[in-house]
Amino acid sequence: MPHTPPTLRVLVVDDQPLFRKALAGLVNAQLDMTVVGEADTGMEALERVRTLDPDVVVMDVNMPVASGVDGVRAIRGAGYATKIVMLTISEEDDDLFDAIRAGANGYLLKNIRPEVLFDDLRGVMRGEAPIAPAIAHKLLDALREGPPRPHASTTPGEGETALTRRETEILQLVSAGLSNKEIANQLTITEGTVKNHVHNTLEKLHLSNRTQAAAFTVAQGLSAPRPSNPDRS
Repeated sequence: MPHTPPTLRVLVVDDQPLFRKALAGLVNAQLDMTVVGEADTGMEALERVRTLDPDVVVMDVNMPVASGVDGVRAIRGAGYATKIVMLTISEEDDDLFDAIRAGANGYLLKNIRPEVLFDDLRGVMRGEAPIAPAIAHKLLDALREGPPRPHASTTPGEGETALTRRETEILQLVSAGLSNKEIANQLTITEGTVKNHVHNTLEKLHLSNRTQAAAFTVAQGLSAPRPSNPDRS
């Protein structure tokens, strides 16, 4: 009997009906994905999350009435851990940092190739943090100009707790885009142990999610080299 991949339940949020319907059609064409609902404002996204329980929300940043950032804040404020991937038309979008601070799991440009978007949606469910390369450069430049937190460090200072060698190692692998399962396999430890280390590391560095952790790691010069993938250029 052939193996049937689990279906990824997607909520599409965009105020432009043509783009929203086109994206929903592309998602539904994937064998392992289905669109469970649509919304056209950030606040409507929260209502859809409550009633439909999607696995991932693909949400436009710039929407009238309630923006995508408003939607992220509302969803996180209501206690939902649903994965949220933001879409923007421009790499110069000023909402980048607000969206990440609010709890977005990824930030991509709307000119992304469909197959790359689908791969990123699958990746975010594995714990990855997809960010468009141009946006990542902007984020890292900002972090280099000023560290995320004056007390976020991998070495101890007054009132700080240093990361252990294992936590630093796992932080590097997170920055390389590896999921908890992949990290566990590489380090020959359990996935639960990896999850605990990631949680403790985020707490120590006062970071909210893996996206911030990856950016912080690169900004501090701690990131491990990531295997190149020409299909994602």
